[in-house]
Amino acid sequence: MSELIIKVPETFTVDKAVQFRDTIRDYINSGKVNFLLDFSECQFIDSTGLGVIVSSYKKCVESGGDIKLSSLNPSVRKIFELTRLNNVFEIL
Repeated sequence: MSELIIKVPETFTVDKAVQFRDTIRDYINSGKVNFLLDFSECQFIDSTGLGVIVSSYKKCVESGGDIKLSSLNPSVRKIFELTRLNNVFEIL
């Protein structure tokens, strides 16, 4: 099964999170459940952004899918490590 690549916004905060969540949910509802989140442009993620990724991950897993993360810069990776989400997500 191929993964759908989704670019994460440069600043992934509350103002971008709702649209991102809705996009993922629409894909899941249409049967796409495997995602690769491309963080190559993301410079900052806040708790709302993290929450959206975690809730999207739960929906994917419930539907038999998965979310993987790629191209995290050091500061964003550190947030995943501090929250121990690096133990939940496969980070490429």
